[in-house]
Amino acid sequence: MFDFDAARETMLDCQIRTNDVTDHDIQAAFKAVPRECFVPKSKVALAYSDVHIDLGDGRFMLRPRDFAKMLDAADIGGTDVVLNIGCGRGYSVAVLSQLAETVVALEQTGEVVTRATELLDRCGTNNAAVVRGDFRAGAPEHGPFDVIFVGGSVASVPQTWQDQLANNGRLIVAVNDGPVSRVKVYKKSNDKIGERTVFDANIPDLPGFEHKHVFAL
Repeated sequence: MFDFDAARETMLDCQIRTNDVTDHDIQAAFKAVPRECFVPKSKVALAYSDVHIDLGDGRFMLRPRDFAKMLDAADIGGTDVVLNIGCGRGYSVAVLSQLAETVVALEQTGEVVTRATELLDRCGTNNAAVVRGDFRAGAPEHGPFDVIFVGGSVASVPQTWQDQLANNGRLIVAVNDGPVSRVKVYKKSNDKIGERTVFDANIPDLPGFEHKHVFAL
């Protein structure tokens, strides 16, 4: 039988700690949540690989290195309310729920909402809820949010997401810039938004936010 506990430790040692994610709370969150429970049965062997895992329906489970570095940049505290836009099967929600007080996850179809909710229930996540709505609209009825985490890259950042940040709130998202994604943190302070680039990655597009390639003759 495959030893998932050992695979989880190897992921921490080889993909997270070695990429300068030294926060003990983040490491503990990755250790506590079984990635293998949130992937299709046909992809279980890839659960702890250093790749983005295609979940179907245009959703991906982000590779551990990129996900961990995004969480590190988001600086999530134990009293924070988090919005997770594009949670897929719910793995990111389960990890975020280990770090925050409350997590609201947003998906666009009832089928995805139901599946993520069932998987989170099986893992005993009790401080999170998956709701249905339009990604661009966010979830204003549940905000404002201390952190907004986006589970895919976008061509541009909707103003609606920035509007739903609390004061000192952080939006962590990968923004397409040619062949790479720039992972950025947008921080609200006194109703003004500042931004900084944290690292470069190659993160799959969030459905509906794909970069439109322009070919010049």
